[in-house]
Amino acid sequence: MSECTHDCSTCGESCGERTAPQDLHVPVNGLSHIGKVIAVVSGKGGVGKSLVTSSLAVAMRRLGKRVGVLDADITGPSIPTAFGVHTRAEGSELGIYPAETQSGIKIMSLNLLTEHETDPVVWRGPVIAGAVKQFWTDVIWGELDYLFVDMPPGTGDVPLTVFQSLPVDGIVVVTTPQDLVSMIVTKAVKMAEMMHIPVLGLVENYAYFQCPDCGKRHAIFGESHIDQVAGDLGLKVLARLPIDPGVAAACDAGRIETFEPNYLSSVAEELARC
Repeated sequence: MSECTHDCSTCGESCGERTAPQDLHVPVNGLSHIGKVIAVVSGKGGVGKSLVTSSLAVAMRRLGKRVGVLDADITGPSIPTAFGVHTRAEGSELGIYPAETQSGIKIMSLNLLTEHETDPVVWRGPVIAGAVKQFWTDVIWGELDYLFVDMPPGTGDVPLTVFQSLPVDGIVVVTTPQDLVSMIVTKAVKMAEMMHIPVLGLVENYAYFQCPDCGKRHAIFGESHIDQVAGDLGLKVLARLPIDPGVAAACDAGRIETFEPNYLSSVAEELARC
């Protein structure tokens, strides 16, 4: 029931029609059928969000799921590089066909549309947000069980567009063991709460470095506060990822699908049970 206390005809508003939140979701391409949409977010850049996204996609694919990755980081796309995909996406009158990785993961990124991978994207926020929306409406994803969305950092235009336009089933927040982590994570979590999207849990990257000689773990970026942060926010810690130079080398070489171990295998298994 409306809480309006005045005559709507005097103000030109239809208060009674605005009692429920407006559904701003846009329809997916007619040739796409997507099960769950999971966004991977961070409050700041450089925390390894794309690594988490690609590793989750690989782990879920190994479980036999049909998987796609939507690279929403328009100005800093890195998903094609991690998978070693350098071909251009093909289009038709029906829409745009995503590229496929060696294991059959479908990916869509702006790097697959530009003439050269190093071409800069000098666009304003609304245009960037519109491109991300088109990756949902115009791309022929086909049949997918899971679509992972690699988000740009922060709480700006693109995250807002994704949360409003796509039926996001949950988000994974990526963070690092630094003193500012509490404030940064809280901002991302509060945005998800404002948009009524469940937070599935936290992944702490760069949690430790394990000496290959003695096996001792070293807190390179300081002692972790992730348990306290997660407890204060009522969230689960999904994983703590080590500093592993092999991971960076695998991503640079486009070999994320074959890199072992996959530190997010248990997280993918947990998400698949939800």
